[in-house]
Amino acid sequence: MRSLCPLDYIISHLRPCIRIAMIAVQPQISVLVLGIGNLVMGDDAVGVLVAQRLQQGYRFADNVEVLDGGTLGLDLLPRLENITHLIMVDAVETGRTAGTCVRLCGQDLPIALQTKISPHQMGLKDLLAVSELMGHSPKEMVLIGVQPGSIEMKIGLTAEVKVQLETLVSNVLSQLVAWGIAATPA
Repeated sequence: MRSLCPLDYIISHLRPCIRIAMIAVQPQISVLVLGIGNLVMGDDAVGVLVAQRLQQGYRFADNVEVLDGGTLGLDLLPRLENITHLIMVDAVETGRTAGTCVRLCGQDLPIALQTKISPHQMGLKDLLAVSELMGHSPKEMVLIGVQPGSIEMKIGLTAEVKVQLETLVSNVLSQLVAWGIAATPA
């Protein structure tokens, strides 16, 4: 049996500690779940309603913020500073049947934001563009949405979108789990 020199002995015993220290030094992600929409425009309210359900029904770690962004547009810019991961929840025009849920990311995201279905959506596109220009663009962005049935001036969701509320909440929670974040029911 070969004996270890003192340096080898020290390294072999410190290796687990070094591994733990390396994990602790890795930057923590910071997540913003942003519900977007207008409560008086029918199905356009879906993002806000999902954010409200998440706020009321779950507790999140300190590195996760769930925000009812309403129709704030560029006023949300300070909220994107130091955010590494962004989940947006909104009504999305996909040309599919009302109530169809979608998850868009990567190159599909700018395409989805090109199709304006409501007054706030241009603000969202501008928000992300200005955030990127200021160097605050999140590393990962996902849009979780649903095809609206009606975005006319009225309070309340269409039946097709209303039945998808829990699916959208579940889709947000699944995305958080994919990023290593779990929510606790309130």
